[in-house]
Amino acid sequence: MKRLLCLYLVIASAFVEGHDNQTERPLVQKNGSYKIIPLEKDSIVLKVIQNGVNSLQNFPTPQEGLKHNLDHMIKLARTACSEGKKPDILLYHEFPLTGYSSGTRDEKLKFTVQIPGPETRALGKLAKECDTYLIFGSYALDPEWPNHILSINTAIGRDGQIAKLFWKSRNIKRFYKDREITTTTVEAVRDAYRSKYGIDEEFPILRTEFGNIAVSTVQGDPFIFAAFAMKGVEIMLRTATLFSEPDVLAMAWSNNFYTAMANITIPLDNPYNNRGGHSLIASPDGQIMVQDPSTYEDGIIAAEIPIASFRKNRKIPNYALELVQPVFEQYQQEIPINHLSIPIDELPQTGEEMKDLFDRLSRYLN
Repeated sequence: MKRLLCLYLVIASAFVEGHDNQTERPLVQKNGSYKIIPLEKDSIVLKVIQNGVNSLQNFPTPQEGLKHNLDHMIKLARTACSEGKKPDILLYHEFPLTGYSSGTRDEKLKFTVQIPGPETRALGKLAKECDTYLIFGSYALDPEWPNHILSINTAIGRDGQIAKLFWKSRNIKRFYKDREITTTTVEAVRDAYRSKYGIDEEFPILRTEFGNIAVSTVQGDPFIFAAFAMKGVEIMLRTATLFSEPDVLAMAWSNNFYTAMANITIPLDNPYNNRGGHSLIASPDGQIMVQDPSTYEDGIIAAEIPIASFRKNRKIPNYALELVQPVFEQYQQEIPINHLSIPIDELPQTGEEMKDLFDRLSRYLN
């Protein structure tokens, strides 16, 4: 009996402690302020790199492809760090290391990187030499998430160490008629993700001496960016391939933050060429500060952000949450969260299998 009582007390204590950990630290400040750390200077330099993608599938071995892509990343970064004003933040696009891969899940897993790994160590050395935050996206794998293909934006600090990892929040759904995206997002394994990393990391903010930063590969999803804004993001860095310019500018304006979008370049003879390049940096009023003119050439753009004056007396945006909440509370999204919290041998191998899973789980079809 005593053992059972002790066990009950331990379980109850753990539950209360876990519950307290979720609630004692508010995600959003009630007075409209947000958490910050002191700024190092009044104005910062943000640079964005755009370049083409070289899929690891196109090389004799993935290792050869990684070396080629890493060398090119380093070359572009050295140019960015040596020409013009030194960047405080340097942003690459979604796939500078791995490129885009096709095929089954088992095939795609061969064309991912492990973070941390030799590539992040090399880029960390570069970030330290340049004295900059260096941020890039990649397909990644993690031993804690076996058989999952992750889409992660890695932020490396000025000290050369990984400062924060930004998982993709969610994938766009029902965009293709015959398939769905198979990468694992926060939404796809939300409960397990929260258990491992905590609720605060579902919309993580990197608070730096250059401002509050977040990184996202999401497109066309205003709720995601509103959540980041509520938590105090000041500079929203985006890495979505073939991005929508109106989406980027609207999110900056409606959420009152600076933003940058790093896009891939696409050869002139490719039918999607008009969707390539044109990487940009925009102000909180939704105006383009600088934009790369090319769709197909490597390029580096830069803008100065007056972060101190922007932060002065700033509050998080005024949203009509109380007005829309009755509608939101009755809304039911089609595909439930945690849809990839399934045994690893049941994870969909292809986009077609992912669509079949969504059709089975759909709250609209069933």
